[in-house]
Amino acid sequence: MVDLNDVALFISVASAGSFAEAARRLGLPANTASRRVQELERELGVRLMQRSTRRLVLTDAGQRLFAQCAGQIETLTSATQEIAEGNSSPSGRVRVALPADFFYIVPVDVMGEFLAANPRVRLDFVLSDERADLLGENIDVAFRIGKAIEPNLIARQIGWTGASLVASPGYLDVHGEPDAPADLSDHECIAAPTNPTGYTIWRLDGPQEQVEVAVRGRFHANSIQAQLGAARSGLGIALLPCAMVAEDVTAGRLKVVLPEYGLHRVGVYLVYLNRRQLPRAVGAFIEFTSAKLLETKLIEPLASLI
Repeated sequence: MVDLNDVALFISVASAGSFAEAARRLGLPANTASRRVQELERELGVRLMQRSTRRLVLTDAGQRLFAQCAGQIETLTSATQEIAEGNSSPSGRVRVALPADFFYIVPVDVMGEFLAANPRVRLDFVLSDERADLLGENIDVAFRIGKAIEPNLIARQIGWTGASLVASPGYLDVHGEPDAPADLSDHECIAAPTNPTGYTIWRLDGPQEQVEVAVRGRFHANSIQAQLGAARSGLGIALLPCAMVAEDVTAGRLKVVLPEYGLHRVGVYLVYLNRRQLPRAVGAFIEFTSAKLLETKLIEPLASLI
């Protein structure tokens, strides 16, 4: 008979990403946690984890067991925690994965408001344009833009965003404005680093349908903030988030070109692993961040573009 306590321990280890961290959270010796997971593997007759000195990786069997049991274990854990905590305030660490340039768009003092309102919560931010592995990196919640959401994640759409084609008045004075998307191929275009051909494919939403255009330029950067700086400096046309360029457009430092083309109605999501009851601190962070992004008009509300 499989010991359900060992199944719960396996879920804890998988969520924490290591035996040491899971044992610390549960108040167990790390060797005890490892031994009990090994006993579970022997009972089931399959290996659930590949162990190395750096990290744990779930096998196919381990992924299936985690997917089928994590929700139920989380529900039981959360129910007991809720009873034990009563009306206590959110507490604990919330580990958040965000794009590298997130705090160039969202002021850091917004998070100061959250911490002031939740003095028992600690925020750990992982800032990278690489897509975070929530399970492998022990991430509680991550920011996603677009529809490509991993099937093992729960995605909560919090609004919409978009991107516009912009360039500096100085660049347009010298090179002229494109009259159609195809003209972008003849312009200096600022984008992320590309393959050896030097071309990037921009898929632009238009009045009737999506169009594709191959663009290239002499300045590439994998940072949205660097691309914005290049556009301000007159190095070419960039495709940048509307919220990020709004102030520059209003001030006249940038001008929108081909205003009917860009990225329209792009979903903004917060994603997480837990299927049922979220830890109270994670739920509080999700609610606060969603409200602040809408309040500051960095994203459009869901109903606005439907």
